Amino acid sequence: MTCQTCNLFVLSVVMIYFGHFGNGLILAQLQNDIDQLKADFNSSHSDVADGGPIFTEKLINWTERNEKRIILSQIVSMYLEMLENTDKSKAHVRHISEELYTLKNSLPDGLKKMKDLMDLAKLQMSDLKIQRKAVNELFSVLQKLVETSTSLKRKRSQSQRRCKC
Repeated sequence: MTCQTCNLFVLSVVMIYFGHFGNGLILAQLQNDIDQLKADFNSSHSDVADGGPIFTEKLINWTERNEKRIILSQIVSMYLEMLENTDKSKAHVRHISEELYTLKNSLPDGLKKMKDLMDLAKLQMSDLKIQRKAVNELFSVLQKLVETSTSLKRKRSQSQRRCKC
């Protein structure tokens, strides 16, 4: 896949994944709108290929449905942020933005979860107060981890019993 088609691919994955559209007509119209947006941004410029894709490679690491909702909701927000600074008088920009806003509204939990992850990344684990709080919560965190692990094992065991392959 060339970098020029990465944005279309990501947007298509997002919209199909969340069932926003199912017929080829809407996808074809979106393809035309994105082609026009590519022209607006001069995305055929040689520097587009530098460093590889920015979104599509990240999607590979997110495999579970709920995980994908988190990363895709963040990607949708980033596209919307990018389009905020573009010419809204152009029909193709408005159409893409409308589709993305519709998707964003179907992903309310993903943004909150992404914010939680970003907040965790900002924690200063060298701070003594943070360390004290973390130690106080350690048993509860381990308990949740064990519960989650046990639940996953139980689901796998149940599914193996059902399947007589």
